[in-house]
Amino acid sequence: MTTEVTDNRERSHYELRVDGQLAGWIVYRGARDVVTMVHTEIEPEWEGHGLGSVLAAGALDDVRARGLQVRPLCPFVAGYLERHPEYADLVAI
Repeated sequence: MTTEVTDNRERSHYELRVDGQLAGWIVYRGARDVVTMVHTEIEPEWEGHGLGSVLAAGALDDVRARGLQVRPLCPFVAGYLERHPEYADLVAI
């Protein structure tokens, strides 16, 4: 199983593909320096495989690589950040 997280800027989604198939996404709103993550969705057939965490990590890694910060309005992303303090420096105050 191969996974890939990409930023679909036209749709304001971070998208997770598993073996090329869209498996989930994070809806975000972008501002100049802050990405506000609003909602995470995993397709029902992919639930229970830990892919939400793969998606969150990929999105946060992209935010870091672009020198931005994140505002986690999405409860899933907020919970992920609580469990992964290595991303704490990305949270906008």
